[in-house]
Amino acid sequence: MVSWVHMAKTQYKLTFCSGATTVTGADFLLEGPLDESGRPLLRILVDCGLVQGEKLATEANWEPFAFDPATIDYLFITHAHIDHIGRIPKLVHDGFRGKIIATPPTCALARPMLLDTAAILSRDLDHKLDQVYTSEIVDRSTTGWTAVDYGEPFELVPGLTVKFYNAGHILGSAYVEFMLGGTKVVFSGDLGNSPSPILPDTTPLKDADYLLVESVYGDRLHEARDERRDMLKDVLLENYKKGGTLIIPTFSLERTQEVIFEIHQMLEEKLIPRMPIYLDSPLAIEITDIYRKQIKYFNPTIQEHVSRHDDPFIFPGLVVTPEAQDSKNILKKPDPKVIIAGSGMSSGGRVVHHEHNYLSDPKNTLLLIGYQSVGTLGRKLEDGAKEIAVDRALIPVRATIRKISGYSGHKDSDALIAFIATSKNTLKKVYTVMGEPKSTTFLAQRVRNELGLAVESPSGGDSVVIDC
Repeated sequence: MVSWVHMAKTQYKLTFCSGATTVTGADFLLEGPLDESGRPLLRILVDCGLVQGEKLATEANWEPFAFDPATIDYLFITHAHIDHIGRIPKLVHDGFRGKIIATPPTCALARPMLLDTAAILSRDLDHKLDQVYTSEIVDRSTTGWTAVDYGEPFELVPGLTVKFYNAGHILGSAYVEFMLGGTKVVFSGDLGNSPSPILPDTTPLKDADYLLVESVYGDRLHEARDERRDMLKDVLLENYKKGGTLIIPTFSLERTQEVIFEIHQMLEEKLIPRMPIYLDSPLAIEITDIYRKQIKYFNPTIQEHVSRHDDPFIFPGLVVTPEAQDSKNILKKPDPKVIIAGSGMSSGGRVVHHEHNYLSDPKNTLLLIGYQSVGTLGRKLEDGAKEIAVDRALIPVRATIRKISGYSGHKDSDALIAFIATSKNTLKKVYTVMGEPKSTTFLAQRVRNELGLAVESPSGGDSVVIDC
């Protein structure tokens, strides 16, 4: 690791501001090329996300940025999850006036995602977030974005071109390719667990020289798609036979739409009986409406549904509950039933209230279908907690806890290796990022041993020089 010194004009500095040895808080700074005085001509940020843990946002988020936001020329967004966009209002509050570039679906999704987050964070008066996450700042943070579609070259200056490629993670997700002269530097963002029920597969990586690759599941494998679907079917059938309530904590963006689509298919195929399915998330309801307007970014299966004039995200028995009273009334509805609610890690949202009401009853089931960060309520349940604190009350956990990792939106260890391997003949260096230390170092060792590539697992704040 090196500090910023005078270098040739064909050198760039890459700083891992956040998102190294952590799953959340993506924030990477690319500076260069140098002018004659040794200063960078451009400062480019890739993502600006919240660091998340037991709370929606940890204390680390309110420390000053590792750079002066006013000096950032461009911010490229890989996708609209909050751990990739959640600190944009703070960036704007602290002086950022540059351009924000993302794919068209990401541009559409960012506003509702940030408005929802701002509604929660603005209540934090201890950190004066009511002055940061204001409606005016969120409005400035989500308007005027430049939409660039997959594969379209976007020239920043002569000799520096950027392209988005489909990452297959969520709607609009991309990995970002910077062509620095003749050198290709790629930021993976989050890479999808292809094949997806909704999205096309991740676009293969080609001829990369340097790669920052996520490693959320760098040390683990998922079930196959057919296996994960069968597991979901079995959990739904088991809950129906027990006459219980099945709670599925989901992320409002992508995971909810995947689960709804899978249940819709099972009902059409008569693999499960009809039962009330409550979609209890105002944000997920709004985002599902956005999905309906972005059909061209879906895979052929979804497009075929639409061609038959069939809405893939609605079916008999699905009940949406946008209002708070609608959510409270679910408790009075007879079992068996299913509640799909946010947040995906049980770190907030309506699912927490349902966990308070249902986890103490052994006839009920909680199904975890995504990554659970260390410190979150979801992680405690995944790790077998016998009681949990919910709404300032200790709740005994008597419900059945199930886990399906195959519904994760991230590639597993084998799929990450396969993604990297397509550029093994050109890669000069791989940096494993966006993962817990164990998964990050495990993936790095696999890259080293199986692909014979130079690899590092940087820490937050580290910098490297890229020779072009």
